[in-house]
Amino acid sequence: MERDIESVLISADELETKVAEMGKQISKDFADKEPIFVGVLKGCFIFMADLMRHVNIKCSMDFMAVSSYSGTTSTGAVKINKDLNENIEGKHIIIVEDILDSGITLNYLKKYLEGRNPASISIATLMDKPARRKAEVYADYSCFEIPDAFVVGYGLDYNEHYRNLPYIGVLKPEIYA
Repeated sequence: MERDIESVLISADELETKVAEMGKQISKDFADKEPIFVGVLKGCFIFMADLMRHVNIKCSMDFMAVSSYSGTTSTGAVKINKDLNENIEGKHIIIVEDILDSGITLNYLKKYLEGRNPASISIATLMDKPARRKAEVYADYSCFEIPDAFVVGYGLDYNEHYRNLPYIGVLKPEIYA
């Protein structure tokens, strides 16, 4: 599996440090608000688990499953496969996403959730890839800005593989070509 990785973009130590910093900042910013963390499955699960360990305020979590990718590119059509289990009206929402890439999925998701009248919606992403942005959506919290490369590990996959890598790696182009 590791032979498919061209290079390590973000080490496990760097991930741990930045995720801890984000957790502390969110705890400060939402100290009296009891936010609901909404994880976007499947890619967010490792990042969200680590992030939650560094959030020291009263909060809850829920998950959504959405799809808009086929292989390595966004199809542009967003489908909700699993919706929220709880009412978010009047609540502070923090959408947790592994990567903000084209922005199509997060833009759709944010507008979709705004229709349920939450008090606020913030976006926390592990990685921001602005070079590929197609929609007007921005992260309120981001650990890393990355170049336009196809990355895997720490929850991110290619055809459901590589999620278990403890770092973010650049996948060799011949693997997904």
